[in-house]
Amino acid sequence: MAKKNRPKPVLQKNKTQKKIKSQPEGVDHKSTDSDSIGHAYCYPWGWGSLLASRIFRRIRSVLGGLRWQRGLIRLLICTTVMIITLVALGLYRIYFDRTNLPALEPFTRFEFATIGHVYDANGQPLVEMAREYRRNIRYQDIPPVVRDAILAAEDKNFFTHNGVDYSVIPRVLSKIRFGTLATRITTLSREDEAKSEAIFPHGGSTITQQLVRCHFLKNLTSFQNMTTQENSDQLLHGVLLPRALSYLIGSHSVNMLVRKLEEIRLSLWVEKKMQERFGSKRRAKEELLARYASLIYMGNGQYGFAVAAEYYFGRSLATFTADDADLAALLASIAKSPLHYAPGAKNTERVLHRRNQSLALMAANGFISPDRLKDAEQRPIQAVVGRKNKALLGSAVVSNVLEELKGRHANLSIEDLLQGRIQIYSTVEARVQQIVDDALEHGLALYEKRRPAAKGLIQGSVVVLRNRDASILAETGGRRLYQDRSSSYSDFNRVTKSLRQPGSAMKPIVYLAAFQQGIFNLDTLVPDEPISVPDKGNQQTKWISNYDGQFKGMIPLREALAQSRNAVAIWITERIGMDSVMWMARSLGIQTPLSPYVTTALGASEVNLLELANAYRTMASGIFAKPYVIRKIVSNSGEVLADNDHSEPPVDVVLHALALIQEGLRGIVRMPSGTAHTLEASDFPIPVMGKTGTTNGFRDALFVGSTYGPEGITIAVRIGFDDNRSLGHKETGGRVALPVFRKIMLNVYRKMLAGPVPAFPVQMEQRINNYLKGDPADDAPAPEENIPQNIEAPPNTEAKRITPNQAAALSFSSNTPLLMN
Repeated sequence: MAKKNRPKPVLQKNKTQKKIKSQPEGVDHKSTDSDSIGHAYCYPWGWGSLLASRIFRRIRSVLGGLRWQRGLIRLLICTTVMIITLVALGLYRIYFDRTNLPALEPFTRFEFATIGHVYDANGQPLVEMAREYRRNIRYQDIPPVVRDAILAAEDKNFFTHNGVDYSVIPRVLSKIRFGTLATRITTLSREDEAKSEAIFPHGGSTITQQLVRCHFLKNLTSFQNMTTQENSDQLLHGVLLPRALSYLIGSHSVNMLVRKLEEIRLSLWVEKKMQERFGSKRRAKEELLARYASLIYMGNGQYGFAVAAEYYFGRSLATFTADDADLAALLASIAKSPLHYAPGAKNTERVLHRRNQSLALMAANGFISPDRLKDAEQRPIQAVVGRKNKALLGSAVVSNVLEELKGRHANLSIEDLLQGRIQIYSTVEARVQQIVDDALEHGLALYEKRRPAAKGLIQGSVVVLRNRDASILAETGGRRLYQDRSSSYSDFNRVTKSLRQPGSAMKPIVYLAAFQQGIFNLDTLVPDEPISVPDKGNQQTKWISNYDGQFKGMIPLREALAQSRNAVAIWITERIGMDSVMWMARSLGIQTPLSPYVTTALGASEVNLLELANAYRTMASGIFAKPYVIRKIVSNSGEVLADNDHSEPPVDVVLHALALIQEGLRGIVRMPSGTAHTLEASDFPIPVMGKTGTTNGFRDALFVGSTYGPEGITIAVRIGFDDNRSLGHKETGGRVALPVFRKIMLNVYRKMLAGPVPAFPVQMEQRINNYLKGDPADDAPAPEENIPQNIEAPPNTEAKRITPNQAAALSFSSNTPLLMN
């Protein structure tokens, strides 16, 4: 009964303590016993449950701690194994792995990219061209004070170690950012890597290691561009081990670590191979130091100590003495960081501080005395000289050189020149080039004085050829300053690239074609009368007029040439046929296709100035040759790769015809009615022949002329606007271009730059004298034997003969083209 009446236990939850309590129903909770933690039990088994719970929690806590410790131990073990593995692999790679090695032969032969030069005919440089401006120097060419500065600042143990200086390892290890390393390992964070600090420090590289980094690791191994891309936050080496390591220390640090290991490996290999090549460690070290002094980047596009000395101080490196310790220390400092330590850097105090550090290292190593150290430290940083890496003269010459190199020397390239593997010796004479540049600028200034609105806009071009072989003595493709920018070899070359009408400068080719047929001579009477040609597909007629608007009737052929009579040139062309004119043009060297129309006789077809000059040169010399500007090409080893021997055959024109055109061109100068008679003056004592040219609407003004024979020279001048606008009324070849020709010719011969002035044959000059005196030429046929007075144009031709009686009835419309003299 007692058991039945025993009250049942009721489970309650104390809302305040959130613990489970057990108490009999109907019994006040205050009458129960309580434990120290606030739990009350009515029965003995409550104590057992509490004890079991506490024991369980204790065991779980202990086991949890053990698991954390085991995880830490595992992590340490894994890290240790990884480090040991990495070290083992690194040591194997450095000391035993000799696979994937770069070609060493170019390095041992000292074949670094240097400066390519284009020289003039006297061996003076016209321009320097390079990808990297460098001049390779030998060990003995490095002054002792510069060697000492390099060793003190970069590698004092250079002559004793084998490529790696192990004595600096403690100093390098002390600079490792272990805090950053620990953070990377524990957090495995890969975010914002570009802004995080590098784990491994820079510095500690020997001179050999720097050579390897600058030469081999730049682009010569499988790790191409390793040095330029090592700061990238992208992993450059995607093999398994570097990828796994990047999760611990980051891609940037892995790139740097891999580069450093490769740098050490190749440095040991290079030193060993250089010793084998040169027979001793000392000799190998000297060669390595010479390569370092030639290869290292020195800022502002300059490579190596030789060009840096010239660029920053305006001095040859060979001139440095012990008194120049401050300059030597500054050069050695630049190599550390050109951006921060080169003269001209923004922070001049940092430049000065770094130089004085290098001086202190030189003194500490016994290279300079304390007194010299004190004196050198007091000297200020010298101002930057800084030469301009561009052509000083003849930018068009350089352009022509590059074009000829591509077109005529298939086994060579412009890249060979830019790498310094070849040096080009041109035919250009720098002094003649200077004269040409000055004369063109003077001629343009005279025109601008007459036409102020054209100031800075008018353009011109000039070329000078040697008669005997068509070698180019000077070439100017445009004015020095155009649209507020100095000329460059990459500019448009108006001598070779610009196709423009030659105007009346084309007429001598027509006359020579006529002389070639043997039915004309200089005293043949020809009709200067109105003549028409078909226009616009033979649907209309174009009437040809002369510059002065007049017709002189029957005149000697030499007068027609001297006065540049358009009607006569058209009449002669119709007599001999356009095929004869075009054949003659090709024989004289004009390669540009000419239009097969009769107006080509008046210069309506476009040609470039170089081929027009060459045609006149051929007429003056009787020798066929193609213009050229490259005299020879020499490799950096001294081997002559190309030597232009231009021994050309005579032109395929009968000598009598050549003599006639030469006399006719000479008459243009000597005869008072000639368009170039201003050259027959006491202040111009040089006998020349030549022809003016003025194109339709006064758009271009030309003069092309020569001194006589193979020993003479030929000069062609063209002046006009690039947009083909008119030069202005009466701005003819005789007024605009001839003064430039005159100034060039006068100064070239006055300074004896083209040899003595050749004389024209005495008989030729005498025939012109006789004509001027009115004496009949002994060999001149009677007029009626050459041209019947009522001759008609040959059948099936484009021109129509107009009789003198019909000329008065002709009227010319205002839009009739006027083809100039």
